[in-house]
Amino acid sequence: MMIFSLIELYRKNMFLWLPDYIRGVLRKWEKYDGPVHVMFCFVDHYEPGWQRPDLEVERARVACWCQEYPSLAQRHQDTDGQVPKHSFFYPEEEYREEHLRALSNLCARGFGEIEIHLHHDRDTEAGLRAKINGFVAKLVHVHDALPRELATGDVRFAFIHGNWALDNSRKDGRWCGINNELQVLRDLGCYADFTLPSAPSDTQTAKINSIYYASDDPARPKSHNRGIDVEVGKASSGDLMIIPGPLGLNWKRRKFGIFPRIENAEVRRVTPPTPDRIDQWIKTHVHVKGRPEWCFVKIHTHGAQEGDMDILLGKAVDDMYSYLEQNYNDGSRYVLHYVTAREMFNIVKAAEDGHAGNPNDYRDYILKPPSYSVAVVTESATQTNESQLNG
Repeated sequence: MMIFSLIELYRKNMFLWLPDYIRGVLRKWEKYDGPVHVMFCFVDHYEPGWQRPDLEVERARVACWCQEYPSLAQRHQDTDGQVPKHSFFYPEEEYREEHLRALSNLCARGFGEIEIHLHHDRDTEAGLRAKINGFVAKLVHVHDALPRELATGDVRFAFIHGNWALDNSRKDGRWCGINNELQVLRDLGCYADFTLPSAPSDTQTAKINSIYYASDDPARPKSHNRGIDVEVGKASSGDLMIIPGPLGLNWKRRKFGIFPRIENAEVRRVTPPTPDRIDQWIKTHVHVKGRPEWCFVKIHTHGAQEGDMDILLGKAVDDMYSYLEQNYNDGSRYVLHYVTAREMFNIVKAAEDGHAGNPNDYRDYILKPPSYSVAVVTESATQTNESQLNG
């Protein structure tokens, strides 16, 4: 039994993060008054081109979300009257104007927002800059689909790294290649990274269940392995904010009835969002240090894969939202807020700046939402914008 436990520990790379998990279990919670406000964010590694199908399959994947998600979302609302909002992290390398146009129209109707996802391998800094700059230009000029800073008007974006390999964090060096990726992303306008948790991958960081700033060491990979907690009343630091989802051990779901399974906040057919998992996400209590009454729950999926769509657009996720609204929105113990990645970041920054009370007041605190004003342009106008970008 002991030998099996050790094998599992190393096979699933639990040794990377287990010490911080144990410290978190033993750590006393910060005291607070009043209800816990739960910010619930669903981010999606949204890949219509997964496994390189023909164009009709891609179109069907996007159409499925555009047709079915509104009816699912409209059955639910949080304490602010907001429906669940899906954050679509769209891959740069899979760009198709028609897919982004369809998603932009969905988001313009209030059902989510679009951010940036990227798969790359053995890349260079120059290559990364070119990829991100080109994609940002398309998302802004063709789709008006990225947020801007209220103070400066600068375009910003959130990021999820493909294959989990942020800052060249795989042991074998694949699926990235850039040791100063955090600095490059900062320079290009990234406001926060939403990749984590990545367990059981070896890209998983030692620091878990904390919103923190990572400082890049250009000479070494995986600089976000450690960082400085975002804290009320303290200035921002480092190169990039890391906003992770909950990570831990689920003792109610055991392998062979003995060993706890890893809880990494992923929602798929094989890991449906059951009540015990939802309870654990909230109990993990990811928050800004000094503001424990604001709890941030970020879960993730790969929403464009057919095998998972009946979960993500069907009864399982429908029941998940119902469970949240019935158990975490009573107004006295819990208050529920459905947020996008951008809104979650804004509320984190408001907490950092010392704000308290109702987080709903800070959804647009630093970054204003995209207008998606060009989501319904004519085909000829879209072609003109694309020509300008390519020219």
